[in-house]
Amino acid sequence: MKFTKMEGAGNDYIYVDLFRETLPEPPETLAGKVADRHFGIGGDGLVLICPSEKADVRMRMFNPDGSESEMCGNAIRCVAKYVYDHGVCRRNPLTIETGKGVLTLYSEVEDGRVARVRVDMGEAILAPEQVPTLLRAPSGRPEDAAVGVPFDIDGRRLSATCVSMGNPHVVFFVEKPTDELVLGLGPKIELDPRFPRRTNVEFVRAINRAELEMRVWERGTGETLACGTGACATAVAAVLNGRCGRAVTVHLLGGDLFIEWNESDGRVTMTGPAREVFAGEWHG
Repeated sequence: MKFTKMEGAGNDYIYVDLFRETLPEPPETLAGKVADRHFGIGGDGLVLICPSEKADVRMRMFNPDGSESEMCGNAIRCVAKYVYDHGVCRRNPLTIETGKGVLTLYSEVEDGRVARVRVDMGEAILAPEQVPTLLRAPSGRPEDAAVGVPFDIDGRRLSATCVSMGNPHVVFFVEKPTDELVLGLGPKIELDPRFPRRTNVEFVRAINRAELEMRVWERGTGETLACGTGACATAVAAVLNGRCGRAVTVHLLGGDLFIEWNESDGRVTMTGPAREVFAGEWHG
């Protein structure tokens, strides 16, 4: 099976082009093997680039634990780069089918290859039952967003804001996103029963009105260098909590993403890099 290793802001995945390749085993089991950084190729998971009846291509993403995620913001930029650079589809803008629906991507092409991609991520989902989370807004009304909700865990009280970008996120604003928080509380919050489908966990420091620092514990993966949907959820949460404007740069361990939350239609756009690292052949 031929594969391509790609990364977006340090969020690295193994990509397989199913227009041309066939998987040697189910993706749920293959993902953990290829993502293993000691005995496999190494990465945050497995991404399949598939034909689609609804869009130009379809993206499926599998975490190392075998679970399938609805959406990945960094991976989808890399899919756009792959299909353009490798001639699968040269449309620009490009449409990609995901678990969230069909998204539109705009590529910045330099010397015939994609360097950066802007993604229309659609509307942020704020109704708690749709995130989903059992946390409720301070108002008590079930339709209101869970913003600044007290969240007690391990003897600590945090303030949680819940957002879905097609996959669930909970955002905590802290003085500093430390290892104690990310590596200590992150895995516990991911599995907390207040999140029926588990959750991605972001710890965020607001630097100023236009910059945020974020670390993420990803559902099914652990800490990663970046999370595109998490950066989008973080920007939305920061606006809802009055911590920044609607255009913000999110600084992640692997690089920066620029996020905009449009006030008129509620749509979120994300702009960031996409890079091909190497290609090879997996013999399992």
